[in-house]
Amino acid sequence: MQHKQKANMAAGVKAKHGLLNVNILQMYSFCRKIARENVCIQQVTCIQSARASTNGTVSSDNSEKYCLDLVRSRDYEGFLCSLLLPKEVWRSCLTLKAFNVELAQVKDSVSQKTIGLMRMQFWKTALDDIYRDEPPKQPVGSELWKAVKRHNLTKRWLLRIVTEREKDLDDRAYRSLQELETYAEKTQSSLIYLLLECLGVRDVHADHAASHIGKAQGIVTCLRAIPYHSSRRKVYLPMDICMLHGASQEDFIRGSREQNVRDVVYDIASQAHAHLQHARSFSHNVPAAAFPAFLHTVVLEDYLQRVRKADFDVFHKSLQNRNPLLPVQLYLRSWRNTY
Repeated sequence: MQHKQKANMAAGVKAKHGLLNVNILQMYSFCRKIARENVCIQQVTCIQSARASTNGTVSSDNSEKYCLDLVRSRDYEGFLCSLLLPKEVWRSCLTLKAFNVELAQVKDSVSQKTIGLMRMQFWKTALDDIYRDEPPKQPVGSELWKAVKRHNLTKRWLLRIVTEREKDLDDRAYRSLQELETYAEKTQSSLIYLLLECLGVRDVHADHAASHIGKAQGIVTCLRAIPYHSSRRKVYLPMDICMLHGASQEDFIRGSREQNVRDVVYDIASQAHAHLQHARSFSHNVPAAAFPAFLHTVVLEDYLQRVRKADFDVFHKSLQNRNPLLPVQLYLRSWRNTY
């Protein structure tokens, strides 16, 4: 009897080992893909970027490489997620992420609000030109025109991202958590709606999930940026939550790790977690084709788990480093086709 049990166990282990080998091979292939992109893609220098933006002398291949470099350097996690997208929509989705990065970096890259407003106006005009089939001589704009033509992307979502980023140039803290959620919905959720359109998904349940995932992403982004903003003596956290726990902006600027500061982080992080849970409540009704657009939930979940382990101390050194296992976690979630 014991011999028979051992034989069955050995057979089970062998079968499981075979499955594991297949998964490991697929995972290894994905990791090699990441390495290949990192090695093969040359960095675009600042001078080249400026020339590309103003002179418009870039070829189609160069504009794609520009977008790829931009996302890889400024939104590495978004870049990793894009590697797992279907091949036929990969370029368009990467372009949308590059468009989002272009707008997001305006606030921190200009010294005066007026300059930021001029850059936002450029993108408003560019969108009008793109939908008139007169794309701007600019790498991201050129690629965006192709994506719009290929997938019939909704102009309203693109314009809403620009308009909301423009309002955010006011450089002030959010008055409430609800205001932060509204900003996140109009920027991050709008981007996910566009990714869904690239994937050919137009479904109300997918849109509901995208709305909550976008809000969670905006909230987590706000939390993750606290150390960076604090080093520049700026705080954008919702004032109602800070007042509730008696935490001042100066507490965050000096990197306080007192309980009231942690309580602010806990409340905000809890709201992000609630949005993730709400988004997943729609999973049984969301088309499987939409799941690749929701891969960023892995990144959000990873940060929320790590900040919880750090007892909601956003200044903890463990939160300043990338998770080396994130590519594997993303691959496994993609392989399971869940979010």
